[in-house]
Amino acid sequence: MNLRSLYYSISPNSRLLVRKIYYAPADFWDIIKGKKNKYVPKKGDIFIGSGDFILQGKHHLQLLKEYISLKPDDTVLDVGCGIGRAAVALTQYLSKEGSYEGFDVVKKGIDWCQNQITTDFPNFTFKHVSLNNDLYSLTDQKAEDFIFPYEDNSFDSVFLFSVFTHMQPKEVQNYLNEIYRVLKPGGRCLSTFFLYNDENENYISNVNKSFCFSYGREGYRLMSEKVTSANIAFKEEFLAQMLKNSSLKLENKIYGTWAGQSQKGLHDFQDILIFEKSRV
Repeated sequence: MNLRSLYYSISPNSRLLVRKIYYAPADFWDIIKGKKNKYVPKKGDIFIGSGDFILQGKHHLQLLKEYISLKPDDTVLDVGCGIGRAAVALTQYLSKEGSYEGFDVVKKGIDWCQNQITTDFPNFTFKHVSLNNDLYSLTDQKAEDFIFPYEDNSFDSVFLFSVFTHMQPKEVQNYLNEIYRVLKPGGRCLSTFFLYNDENENYISNVNKSFCFSYGREGYRLMSEKVTSANIAFKEEFLAQMLKNSSLKLENKIYGTWAGQSQKGLHDFQDILIFEKSRV
């Protein structure tokens, strides 16, 4: 059993605890050296991926500016905001006329954001939503039935980093429908996925052993059968039908490096998709 499989074999709460224990010496050493930044969580509290917290947030902001033309006075929705990686970067970009809303299923991430960000930036609001996801949270409420707690046509921009990569098809379809509902006409959404097609399905299911989606389903593939939200890859034609069902228009597609399809000079790991809500 490799480390990834071992990690998936324990409960969601245990995964958070294991990470906290693993990084406890590094977090303690940062405090001793006086390296604590108010807007950077402890390493043991971060559950949203690897890399430098501040630099990753700045990179996400750059993607939003480049691909969906994010403006300082936009109304912004961060779906699956985690522990505020993008939000921290956005505090230095959004104006007082702009606003940020974020929600996530992991309560400790929302608590940190409210305490560290909202207290200094009142136009940044965070909500905890109790939804079932066997990677992060075990509850009764299903993401496939969840209605975003926002009015129709509320946001200029919506974004999701590493969210659809952990969601089942019915959940993704519901979120796409909800994104369409809350976007203003002409509004755009940036999201990341793991995408595959007939040409590279064998590579991502068998050849690429370091990051392998071994378990095939109708229109998508799983990395783990035991934790079905661990990592999910969608067949492009399957996702295209879900987009059609939601009435969102695919505006741009930028392949990431994970499956060897990325364009020269582009180095994001996951695939990036840009959706738009028609102005009509």
